[in-house]
Amino acid sequence: MVDVQQQILLAQRARQGPGCDARSLPGLLDMAARGAPLGVVLADAEFDSEANHQHIRQRLGAKSIIPARRRGVPNGAIRNQMFRAFPKKPYRQRAKVESIFSAVKRKLSSRAPGRSLATQIRQALLLGLAYNLYRLRHRTTHRGCQQSLSVDSKGT
Repeated sequence: MVDVQQQILLAQRARQGPGCDARSLPGLLDMAARGAPLGVVLADAEFDSEANHQHIRQRLGAKSIIPARRRGVPNGAIRNQMFRAFPKKPYRQRAKVESIFSAVKRKLSSRAPGRSLATQIRQALLLGLAYNLYRLRHRTTHRGCQQSLSVDSKGT
């Protein structure tokens, strides 16, 4: 789970792949919502299910934007609504999520080289934590530069 405005990870899960992550969405959302209320949840078509839409809208009180994963008219009232009037403009923010995933892999690592699966899972989760620490430090450093620039521009 990613906060696209702050560009930080809100919740994460690591497991041995490949596999479908659709069932893990409600738990991750609940974890993320403990830190702050969620307004809009963007997810790719892998997470398209009526149960996921209902969880987001009814339990979390957020708006769900998830494209239909199948051709034809999907079953379920919310999925059908998404299919008929998909909000394309807000969904464009979804690209930021993939950019953040890419940044974690690019800046830190895309591998967890541990010998056991348990160690690899811990390493993968630590990558997310390390990325958040990087973002927090980067954000603080960036603010400092902006302040010093504005002081310089006033002085000249």
